Amino acid sequence: MDNLDKVYAENIAKEYMPKETSKLRQLKKLDEKAKRPAFITALTIGIIGILVFGTGMSFGLGAIGSGTSAMVLAGVLGILGLAMCIANYPLYKRLLEKGKQKYAFEIIELAKEISKEST
Repeated sequence: MDNLDKVYAENIAKEYMPKETSKLRQLKKLDEKAKRPAFITALTIGIIGILVFGTGMSFGLGAIGSGTSAMVLAGVLGILGLAMCIANYPLYKRLLEKGKQKYAFEIIELAKEISKEST
């Protein structure tokens, strides 16, 4: 029982100790920092595009409105949603490339330091 108490106490103590930031951890954080804006933007635009497209489909199927104006609105919303979804991937690639360029120097230097230490 004393052994379990000791392990439990050590685990709690680890939570309150200052965390050491290793170079590999810094490299991972920089990589995430470079990719995060592109991912969040692509996810947001993709969700909005799908919702707009789905709303257009609802108008087109008569679930929301009926008549000629609903069909015209369905076409407009469908095309708009589809355009957003199509434009999403090239926008993601462009933002990802911009993020990689922004942090490229730091990431490369840190990777070189890590590779020199390991050899």
